[in-house]
Amino acid sequence: MSSWTAADIPDQSGRTALVTGATSGLGLVTATELARHGARVLIGSRNPEKGAAALATVRASAGGPEPELLTLDLADLVSVRAAATEVRERHGDRLDLLVNNAGLMAPPLRLTVDGFESQWGTNHLGHAALTWLLYPALATSDGSRVVTVSSLAHKQGQIVPTELDAASRGAGYTPWSAYGRSKLANLLFAHELHLRLRIDDPGTLSVAAHPGLSSTGLVPAMMSSAPPIARTVAGTAVRVLGQSAARGALPQLYAATAPDVVSGRFYGPSGPGQWRGGPTVVQPNDLAQDERLAKVVWALTAEQTGVDPMPSHVHPSGPSNHVAHG
Repeated sequence: MSSWTAADIPDQSGRTALVTGATSGLGLVTATELARHGARVLIGSRNPEKGAAALATVRASAGGPEPELLTLDLADLVSVRAAATEVRERHGDRLDLLVNNAGLMAPPLRLTVDGFESQWGTNHLGHAALTWLLYPALATSDGSRVVTVSSLAHKQGQIVPTELDAASRGAGYTPWSAYGRSKLANLLFAHELHLRLRIDDPGTLSVAAHPGLSSTGLVPAMMSSAPPIARTVAGTAVRVLGQSAARGALPQLYAATAPDVVSGRFYGPSGPGQWRGGPTVVQPNDLAQDERLAKVVWALTAEQTGVDPMPSHVHPSGPSNHVAHG
């Protein structure tokens, strides 16, 4: 598995895939490779100019149907609802692949349109709502998948149930703790979705992936207000210790397309520290596998987004026999 490259992606003809945050970095690589291998790719973007540029890039490599642009602002739940409705209407209520890739990393405190801390609202709430709203379309496709992109930073994430609602609205904000919390929530959501799908829809897979330390637009954006020397040091560290966006996207491309992918698993780089290397199954921290915490996050997410969770069935309590992180 660790020697797997984008050249190993199976034929994606006949599949429709939505990739969020597909205008740059990991998302653009993912969208381009899926299109190159025959998928109809929907490019989720909140910025029309960046969306048009990404559309041209993906179109130039497309080996199948024309890629399409989808207006989607994950920080605005009205936009998320509208995008989900458009996908279902435009494509006959059928979707084969959802790659929840978009994300913010450690910005200054900002609130979304709906009043949530921007990383929680974009990285977690927007993707959770989109997944639930698109679930009927995913359920009609045989072998559909939801790929949730997390980060090594989930290991620094902390979620205290009694404080989560306040923290998710910006209380006690620090950029990195909020980023880690959102990435931990991504894994808890993917895990709970996997357990519910085992009951309602075993044909749909819920998997997670992370890119290791990759050279994308997130680090420059995060460091934009830092002194020039700090920006230079950070950029050099990523280049020396990390890997390109093309390599960083391999775990999520593997999770999205490889025939031996198992629902519930977490894929990341195979090298030391999971910083770089080909895709392999990796182990999240214990908190990311806490089923009680996953239920808390799931329920609060439904309350905050106002979206009915789907699938709705609750998996049996007690020890899990899932194969999620083997």
